Order: sequence, then structure tokens, then C-alpha cells
Amino acid sequence: MVGVDDYSSESDVIIIPSALDFVSQDEMLTPLGRLDKYAASENVFNRQMVARSLLDTLREVCGEERDCIAVLERISRLADDSEPTVRAELMEQVPHIALFCQENRPSIPYAFSKYLLPIVVRYLADQNNQVRKTSQAALLALLEQELIERLDVETKVCPVLIDLTAPDSNDDVKTEAVAIMCKMAPMVGKDITERLILPRFCEMCCDCRMFHVRKVCAANFGDICSVVGQQATEEMLLPRFFQLCSDNVWGVRKACAECFMAVSCATCQEIRRTKLSALFINLISDPSRWVRQAAFQSLGPFISTFANPSSSGQCFKDESKSSEDKDRIRDDGVVQEEQSRPEDAPSDLSAPHSSARLDGTLEGCAAETPGDSAGDMRVPADSSLLCTLSSESPQEAASDAESGKKHDNNSKSASRPDVGTSSPEPTPLDQEMFNSFHFWRTPLPQIDLDKELQQDPGERPSPERTGDAPAAPVPGSPSITMATRKELEEMIENLEPHMDDPDVKAQVEVLSAALRASTLDAHDEAGGAEQRSELQDDAVGAGGELPNCSISEDTSEPLVIAAEENMEATPDYIHGGADVGPGGGGGFSSDEERRPKVQDVVPQALLDQYLSMTDPSRAQTVDTEIAKHCAYSLPGVALTLGRQNWHCLRETYETLASDMQWKVRRTLAFSIHELAVILGDQLTAADLVPIFNGFLKDLDEVRIGVLKHLHDFLKLLHIDKRREYLYQLQEFLVTDNSRNWRFRAELAEQLILLLELYSPRDVYDYLRPIALNLCADKVSSVRWISYKLVSEMVKKLHMATPPTFGVELINELVENFGRCPKWSGRQAFVFVCQTVIEDDCLPMDQFAVHLMPHLLTLANDRVPNVRVLLAKTLRQTLLEKEYFLASASCHQEAVEQTIMALQMDRDSDVKYFASIHPSSTKLSEDAMSTASSTY
Repeated sequence: MVGVDDYSSESDVIIIPSALDFVSQDEMLTPLGRLDKYAASENVFNRQMVARSLLDTLREVCGEERDCIAVLERISRLADDSEPTVRAELMEQVPHIALFCQENRPSIPYAFSKYLLPIVVRYLADQNNQVRKTSQAALLALLEQELIERLDVETKVCPVLIDLTAPDSNDDVKTEAVAIMCKMAPMVGKDITERLILPRFCEMCCDCRMFHVRKVCAANFGDICSVVGQQATEEMLLPRFFQLCSDNVWGVRKACAECFMAVSCATCQEIRRTKLSALFINLISDPSRWVRQAAFQSLGPFISTFANPSSSGQCFKDESKSSEDKDRIRDDGVVQEEQSRPEDAPSDLSAPHSSARLDGTLEGCAAETPGDSAGDMRVPADSSLLCTLSSESPQEAASDAESGKKHDNNSKSASRPDVGTSSPEPTPLDQEMFNSFHFWRTPLPQIDLDKELQQDPGERPSPERTGDAPAAPVPGSPSITMATRKELEEMIENLEPHMDDPDVKAQVEVLSAALRASTLDAHDEAGGAEQRSELQDDAVGAGGELPNCSISEDTSEPLVIAAEENMEATPDYIHGGADVGPGGGGGFSSDEERRPKVQDVVPQALLDQYLSMTDPSRAQTVDTEIAKHCAYSLPGVALTLGRQNWHCLRETYETLASDMQWKVRRTLAFSIHELAVILGDQLTAADLVPIFNGFLKDLDEVRIGVLKHLHDFLKLLHIDKRREYLYQLQEFLVTDNSRNWRFRAELAEQLILLLELYSPRDVYDYLRPIALNLCADKVSSVRWISYKLVSEMVKKLHMATPPTFGVELINELVENFGRCPKWSGRQAFVFVCQTVIEDDCLPMDQFAVHLMPHLLTLANDRVPNVRVLLAKTLRQTLLEKEYFLASASCHQEAVEQTIMALQMDRDSDVKYFASIHPSSTKLSEDAMSTASSTY
């Protein structure tokens, strides 16, 4: 027999080391020892693991400054690794290591600047694409977290980027460096960008060899403009932008169209009108379909950059403004007049800039006193400051008009004072100016009052003299008609080389028609002067003063307004009061419907292009979703034009609202409440309510847009109009797909907000049935929101006088839910009670009388889930109230007895929640744990 010892010699035994042996050996090494061991390994995976574990190693040795410095030095050596994956892995860890160094700055000062930043900057020019991309992301992350000192940005980062964008640099590296410069500009601020980045950026915009570089510059042009500001944009960047917009590569032009709004925001109003508008028209008429598509998508945002608070209708009257402030506003208008009128002009005439809009006439009338003489009568320089959004109802306007007519009848016998003289006697000018005729009629074209009032009473000015320039011109203002024709001629010349394109040809036809119309306007204006003079003489012969205001017609400026217009100037409109109809509904007369879609807020050519986005041919030649883009930007365009120009957009809005694509109608449904705020209650009732009613009967995808902002829209309506929708709220319970439970959940959310808009009677009659229906919904998420709805309803009805409806609602809750044969209904009753307690919807003494007795009877419920929730409610919610803690009463005794009974329940969960007093549990948590099985 061979013994075991014969085979146990040391020379024959082969010992295979296990992985545990290596682990034990590593544990015996110091953190720096392990780092050195694996950093020198020939296995690439080991070196990658070293890069990933650098942060952990730093945390282990953070107590010793010498060890931290040693780790950072090894990072520098690891950065020279020949394997790209190791370098990329290292760069991914740099932002985390930099943040650690920042947090431990006292121990390792200047660690990032000395050891890490040079690696990041060096990797920006790495030969491997993955390493470069990783370093670019790391650099942007470091800048975003403000981990790089400003001095380091100037001395270490920017010089490297400038070198990488040199003409002899690698093409890919140059393109990436330009992109990094553009992205870091908002992070480093205006000073560094303007001094170090802007000059090279302008050079890159003209890179003739690499269109990729020009495309990157175009794509980021708006960001650079917003950083450097208006002056640098207009002086240095705009010439480059014009070159990029006419680039030979369509991708560059498309990038310019996409950033056009940002560039426009960085320029003044004059350049925006005179230069950028024509440039944008060229992009819209570009031969490339992709450029036109991007331009049309940016058209609405670009139009919104013309917004002016004085012309958008968003001026609210300050009720606390004193009469002295209003007098000062009027005096400011007179100062402008005195500086601009000729020496021989009568002293009582206000300048053309002091014209009053029709929506501010009543307010201007109230600002004047009956004792003002003809020489002292003035119209506010900016009547929009004295008006509100539909601040006066039609009834108020009618009453004021009637008072004006009475005052006018009483003063028929008063002699008309001489023009330019002052008389202490009261004059009927302020009332005659706002009589019923002047308020409701379609306004006349611009009347040159200065010229005609200088004539003798028996002399009538000739049409030729009336058609001349006004007697009180604003210094430096060019002839609008001449500027319009010149601009139109230049645009037609620019578009003629591209006549092969159907869109360009159509645009040329539109501009040619506008040019002919501007020529006809001049003849019409001269021919209508005599008729206007007759109307004025009739008003004078009737014993009333001529209105001391200038009402201008916007048909004289289809493309460009005076270059001197600024954000504080108030253009003259004829549309201010057009949104108030005689019937009070905000409707327009037949003449109003036929008004041309012209205005002077934005260049007319831009608006015409925007209105053409609903043309079916655009969907074929530009973009199939162009109507959706039009609908998306329509509220912004409406805000820019102001409610006085709503007639320009009404037809387009109605076309979009009836579009065949539900995505277009859905977009309008989601924004109709914002448009209602812009238009005011009069126009909303006339033009938006019918469309809103149509959306209520549309697809669920459209109805959800209306439903999400139901409260926001209804609160803008008159109370009588608002009540009409009480009958339609029930329809929201019916959906195309019964599984669309989020629709019902949103309805419950909106009903909570709608409680404040309706009376207790309406809440009880119309909202209560819907709320109780939602409390029994099949989906638990809908029920949870409904419990909140019912509790808020209980609160509102209980606070009403008398609280009869509140008591009846509580009785109905007890009958339908507290005594429901289904256990889910009884559980819902407990949830409602819990919400009422948590939100203090009822005083505790009232809760103890009306709800608590029925709540305590559920302690004997046969379903454990009901008893579990009851135990939670009593223990965690009810007993937390001061009413049950401070006073001993029969109600408290009943609660204690119920809890004791639940502590002896046969179900372990019921005993648990009745016995302990855990931390507060929210309703949603209770619902998740107790009612999730009832989905």
C-alpha cells in the first residue's frame, strides 16, 4: 500500500493562488501603493480602474496634504497614457475630482489650477475624438459649476482655444473649438467674451474654406449677441450676420434663420425694422425649402421682438395715481408740441404725437375739467397710460356718451371762441369730443388739424394743401410714404433673381401690389381731403369744437415706420376702441370686418407672410406642420400687435381653429386662455368664446388643452357668461376612451379652482354631482383628488350664509358613502373625513356633530381595509387636533372608546395602527397602502 506521505513532497505540490490572496495583498498596501501598482500595470483594464478610483483614493488620503499632492501628481502621469480609453476615463473623473479639491481647498490650495486644468486644456487638441469630446464636456461642466478661476480662463483656457481656431489648425479641432468658445461665452461673461472671444468669432464667421465653421458660428450667433450686448452686436456682429444669411451653403442660412429672434433681441428697434426685416424676408423667400421652413418657424418669434408696451394694450390704470401725475403726463405732451411746432402755429393745438386712441377717450375726457378753455385743452401724450384692459363696460361707455350728448345740447347756443385765444368761459369741447357719434363710428383717416385751423373760418383748405406734410412736423422724421415705396422697390429688386421659385414669385406679386397700393393711397388721401374738410365744417357749424386730437390711419405704412421710433414713443392707431361694439359683445360691424389687415407695429410684409402660413399651398411647398407653428406663436404675435390690431389676426385664428389637423387645434386650445388675457373681455366674448365652445366638443386630445386651463379662461368671462358653462361641465366625464383616467383627474383639479368662481347655490346644484361621481371613480388616483375636491366643497358651502347647502352635502356624503353597501364607498367616506380634518375644512365642533358619529360606526365594519384606515385617521389625524387634546368631552370619550375597540380587533394591521402613534402619514401614503388594491 502506497502511503500518502509518498506523494506529499514539497517538490511535487503545486499551489494555485486564489483571488482572495491578491485581495489580501492589496489590503496590505497603502492607497498610494495600490495606485502605483495598478497604474504601472500593462493591462489596460487595470489602468482604467485606476482612473475610476482616483476620487476614492483622494477621499482616503484627504487628511494628509502630502498624500493628496502625491495623488494629483500621479494623475498628471496617468494623463500621458497611450491608451485613449484610459485618457477618456480619466477626463470623465476630472469634474468630480475638481469639485472635491474645491471642497477641500484649505488642504490642497491651487490643486485644480496646477494639476487638473492643464490636462483638460491639453486634451482639447487630442488626436482621439472620444478624448476630445470628453474634455470638452468636462470643460463646460467646470465652467458651469464655476470651478475655474477667472484668471485661469483668461490665461489658460482662452489662449488655447484661440490657437485651436487658427487658420492652420486641424479642421475638426477648429470646428469643435469654435463650438466650445460659443458655449462658454454665456458662462464667462461679457468682458472676457468681448475682449478675447469676439474678435476670433468674427474671423470664423468669414472662414471661406470650412462651411462647418461658419455653420457653427451661425447656430450660436444669437448666444454671442445676447452676451456682448447691443453696441457690439450692431457694430461688429451684424455685418457678419448679413454675410452668413447670404452664404452659399443652405445649412448656414438655415442656422441663421433659427437664431434670428435672439439676434433681433440684441438690436435696437430701428435696425430691427429697417435692416433685419428685409433680411428675414429674403430668408423666407430662400430657394432652399429647408431654409424657408426654418424661417417660417422663426417668423412668429421674430415678430414678437417688435412688442412695445405702449402699443400692445397691456397698460393698466393705476387707481392710486394722483391727479397731479395725470396733469404731468398731459404737460409732457404739450412740451413735445411746443418744441416741434412752427412759431406761427396756434398755441392750443397739440402735436401729432399727442393723438388719443379711441380706447382711451373716455379716460382722457375724465382727466379734463369743464373749466378748461379752448387754449388750455390738451390730450394726454400717451393715452395708453390712462386706459385699462377693457376697463369700462359698454353700459358705462353708453352712459358717458349720453352725458356728452346732453352737455352738447345745452351748449349749442354758446359762441365758438377764436382759435388760439384763451377764454374763461367753459366750452363743450371735452364732451363734444366723446359723443356717441365719435365713439361708435369707424374713425376717419388722419386729419391735419393744424393746417385747417390756421385757415380763416370762411376759407376751406384745398386738397393739395391738405395732402401736404403737417404744419407741426417732428424734426428728423422722414416721409413715411417715400420710405415705404423705396423699401418696397429694393425688396422687389432683391427677389427678382429668384423668380424661378413659386414662393418668391408670389412674394414679388404681393410686394408689387403693395407698391401700387401705396401709390393709390397718396391719391386717395388727396382726393378725400375735401370730404374730410366738409365733415369738420359740419362739426363746427353744429356749435362744437373740433376734437383736439389726431386719429391716424395705418394704411400708409405697410413695411417700415420712422426710424426714430423708440420703445417710449406711442404710435397713432385707429383701432383702439374698435373692440367695443354697440351691443357690448365686442363684435365688429360689417365695415369693421372689411378693414384691411394693416397696422404699423411690425413691418407689414412680415405680418403678411405670417398670415400666409395658413395657406394650404404652404404645407406643400414649405412644411406640412407650418400651421402648427403658426398656431404656436399666435399669442405672441397678438400680444405684439395689441388688441387694437386683432382684426388682422381674427380670420387667421378662425382658420387655425377649424384646421383638419388636431395638433393645430390642440395647440390653440392650450393657449386660448393666454390669448383671452391679451384681448380683454370684450373681444374674448365676441371671438374666442365660440371657438372655445367648439374645442369643448372636439377630440380628447384637444379638449385636454381647454380643460387644463378651464379656470384661467372662465375667470376672464362675465359672470353671466361664466354660468352658461355650468351645464357643460358634466360633459367632461365622457371621454373617447374610458381608460383615459388622467382626463378625469384633471377635471377634479380644475373643479377645485372653479369653486371660487361660482356661488354656493351653483356649486351645490352643478359641481356637487360631478364631485360625488368622481369620488366613486374606478381609478384610485382620480378618487384621491376628488376627496380633496369634496372637502373644499364642504368648506365653501359651510362658510356660506346660511350653511344649508353644507349640511345637505354632508348628509349626502353620509348616505351615499358612509352607508354604502360597497366597502370602497365606505372607505372613500373615511378618506373624505380625513381630508376635512387635515385641511380644517370644518370647525372641530361641527365635525364632531355632523361627521364623527357616522365615522365611528365604521369601527364595526366587516372589511379590514376600512377599519385600518379608520384607525389611522383617528390615531394620526383626529387626536392631533387641539379640540380633542385640550378639553374633555363626550366626543373625546367616544373617540377613545373606538380606539380601544380597534386595539382589540382581530386583524393584526388594525391593532397595529390603533395601538401605536407613528409619525404623520399623508393622505397619498394612506391611499397607496390601503386603497391600491381597489384600482
